Amino acid sequence: MHQPFSRRAALKASGVAIALPLLESMSSAIGGTEIPTAKRMVLICNTLGLYSPALYPEKTGRNYKSTEYLSLLKDHREKFTLISGLSHPDQNGKQPHDTEMTWLTAARNPGLAGFKNSISVDQYAASKLGQVTRFRSIALSTNLQKSQSYDSNGVMLSAEHKPSKVFERLFFDGSPTQINRNRQGLAEGRSILDFVRDQAQSLKRRTSRNDHRQLDEYFDAIRKAESELIESEAWLDRPKPKVKIAQPKDIADPRDLIGRTKSLFNLMPLILQTDSSRIITLVIQDHGVVPKIKGVNAEHHNLSHHGQDPEKITQLKIIERQLLECFAQFLSRMSQPLEAGRSLLKNTSVLFGSNLGNANAHDPTNLPVLLAGGGYEHGKYVAQSKTDNVPLCNLFVNLLNNVGVEAEKFGTSTGTLEI
Repeated sequence: MHQPFSRRAALKASGVAIALPLLESMSSAIGGTEIPTAKRMVLICNTLGLYSPALYPEKTGRNYKSTEYLSLLKDHREKFTLISGLSHPDQNGKQPHDTEMTWLTAARNPGLAGFKNSISVDQYAASKLGQVTRFRSIALSTNLQKSQSYDSNGVMLSAEHKPSKVFERLFFDGSPTQINRNRQGLAEGRSILDFVRDQAQSLKRRTSRNDHRQLDEYFDAIRKAESELIESEAWLDRPKPKVKIAQPKDIADPRDLIGRTKSLFNLMPLILQTDSSRIITLVIQDHGVVPKIKGVNAEHHNLSHHGQDPEKITQLKIIERQLLECFAQFLSRMSQPLEAGRSLLKNTSVLFGSNLGNANAHDPTNLPVLLAGGGYEHGKYVAQSKTDNVPLCNLFVNLLNNVGVEAEKFGTSTGTLEI
């Protein structure tokens, strides 16, 4: 019979010393009650799409015949759903690839005059969940700091492309001097807010009633910022999780697209297992170089505009097959019993897709969407109308509710897409 033990003791004996995940043996130590597990969301975008003829089966439903690409995910067939016929409306932007900015926001007419981006679904979820983890969200990228995460003002949040830096932020405690410096910065932030609030209240006394509503919204924003600062300061006093895993090394060579992608995929289960964050985004981007992949001698972007050239399509599929193999390996790791004897995938909604349905024509309709995990009933291919697409935001609404954020609408949604 297993003896109950504390979380701290369990972590020391686990081989991977982690502070937050819960193990089955802990349930008796807390009165035999079942331990709740957090709902999480991972959003992954391959910005140059997926070659449709190699992806989609001819028939829908559970008994679909596998395809060249889906065969790479055969071990996880019952863990994911393939969906077609989804897109964001009004996505013909100024530049052909401007839809990279709006894949998670659905803002209309990207890049055109007067365009202003809106909040991305990951940041909307992070803002509603609050500071329940040390990091509200984590944005990752295979190529510099460009992300698809945008705040409520439509400002892009920088992504991290170096695994070593992500690891350091997650698991390295700063020195006392660094912690005090961070604490001072938070205190200064609050003092600035206090000053602005006093000025705004003085202004309100001198304005008409018609201006009061706008000022009240301003005060609410200040109070929210203050709350976030206080929550952030609380995490300074909590030690970061300790993991007996070596800090990953960065891959400097931009040609190694697969290596860079795989290293970020490897980090994500660790982020979730330690409950360092519950919202993760990853963008897989072209690096403007010929990928270091056997059988490929042209840039990924160039190959995506294949013009039906068989040789280009062959090389494009080599790249996309390897990216899908990275995704399959990620699903394998997420399927292991890493959390209270259960898989992380069970409580993590994983969306893998693209902002382009046909990269050859820069077509932002009929987007490829693979949804895995999250407790959904999977193992099928669901095809919406190719000519009258369902808003991708209908799926986003479902994902938000599944992660614990009550939402009836997001972006351009017209309802909720049931899985």
